[in-house]
Amino acid sequence: MKEKNYTVKDRIKSFLYLLFLLIIIWLLITSTFHYQELLTGISVSIILALFLNWSYLKLGFPPLSLKRIAYFIAYLVILFIEIVKANFDVAYRIIHPKMPIKPGIVVIKTSLKQDMAKLMLANSITLTPGTFTLDILGDNLLIHWINVRAESTDKATRIIGMRFEKYLKVIFD
Repeated sequence: MKEKNYTVKDRIKSFLYLLFLLIIIWLLITSTFHYQELLTGISVSIILALFLNWSYLKLGFPPLSLKRIAYFIAYLVILFIEIVKANFDVAYRIIHPKMPIKPGIVVIKTSLKQDMAKLMLANSITLTPGTFTLDILGDNLLIHWINVRAESTDKATRIIGMRFEKYLKVIFD
């Protein structure tokens, strides 16, 4: 990853995003609004945000917006639905007397450009039972599939990757 010169504005924005995120996490963990715990949480969050700001900037997350937040929530819902569907599919294959599987390795192509977006896509695919991301090679993902339904890259991409990629594209672009 190449080094980027960050402006003061970029550093302040990332500090505020990180601070807000850390305070939310603190409130979720403690689940109290007592002033002493709030002051402690805000103090710890400020210190952590100061120390972690540079690492957060280097991750390359895009700035927050309502559209990105809405797409992220939709992505989480779709991910949950796909995990449930895949669990039922794998369970069916396990309890079926003839165990109808056709395992294989397929390549899917992604149009995502950011490394973090590709990582999220790979992890989403791996989280759905029956598929496992073996490697990310540029714009291609190498996928082990429990029941290969399409061997061509285009069809496999539509079946496996597109269900997540359309949301990740909006979130990370």
